[in-house]
Amino acid sequence: MGTYTINSWCYYSESTDIPTGNQFWNRQALSGNNPGYTPASYTEDAAVDNNLSPGEVLDPDYSGSGATYLGTVTYNGREFLVFEDEFGQLLGSSEAGVAHADFPPAVDFDGNYTAGDSTDDIASTVTPICFLAGTNIASPKGQVAVENLKSGDVVLTAEGGEVQVKWIGRQTVSTRFGPAERLMPVRFAAGSLGEGLPHTNLTVTADHGMLVDRVICHAGALVNGSTITRVPVSEMGESYTVYHIETEEHEIILANGAPAETFIDNVSRRVFDNYAEFETLYGDVPEMEELPYPRAMSARQVPAHIANRLAKRQVA
Repeated sequence: MGTYTINSWCYYSESTDIPTGNQFWNRQALSGNNPGYTPASYTEDAAVDNNLSPGEVLDPDYSGSGATYLGTVTYNGREFLVFEDEFGQLLGSSEAGVAHADFPPAVDFDGNYTAGDSTDDIASTVTPICFLAGTNIASPKGQVAVENLKSGDVVLTAEGGEVQVKWIGRQTVSTRFGPAERLMPVRFAAGSLGEGLPHTNLTVTADHGMLVDRVICHAGALVNGSTITRVPVSEMGESYTVYHIETEEHEIILANGAPAETFIDNVSRRVFDNYAEFETLYGDVPEMEELPYPRAMSARQVPAHIANRLAKRQVA
């Protein structure tokens, strides 16, 4: 059995068994004793695989039913593990003494944890949608590494236009928890998309959209095991940083020469470490309109003509 110790945690619940609201609770409080803010341990209820997966049931060491692991969520740069049990939903941190105010401020009580506004917060933290450091973005002044871009810079669209960067979202991805495959970035070898593109190896997260034959294909859906491959988590260390480019509208820009999408808010900006920066600059903004391209999020959704063309590239 694998055991995970949570040194700071916070419950969000409507249960009549414990008071409602965003308050700290620990195993002593939940078992009827006075709060002592002692650590809580969760024991993996399956063969130890050194990896928590969403849906896995853990046995808490307080008196209660099993807790289901839902994923992780990042709030103001701090990562929390998200669990659900008979009392409600709780967030835990391996850090000791995390202040109450440092936990996400709100949840809804429809059975789905929300870090402020939507369940996308968990899913997006587990499955980031970004460029990795070192990706070169085309601009009127030449290639610029994505990590060096800033608000107000101008980049080129795939159609040759110019568009201003509104914001650069930055996210730290922990490789310790979550489904390993979803945390593996995808590497496109030079020329793997045809016509010499990308012009150099390109690495993006698995759910980042690449425009291929007028279809936005998630990178993970295009993996073929040779020219388009998943990067093992072991190569990424305990964490790695990814970047997303937001422009005023959803756009297709050039990453190492290959057409790739900019940020679209069908995932929450709250998953980014520097979300507070966006909130300070822009506050609430209208929802973005997605470009009118079909989207293939899995291999089975990739149109046959695209799969066949890339397969020929693979053979070549």
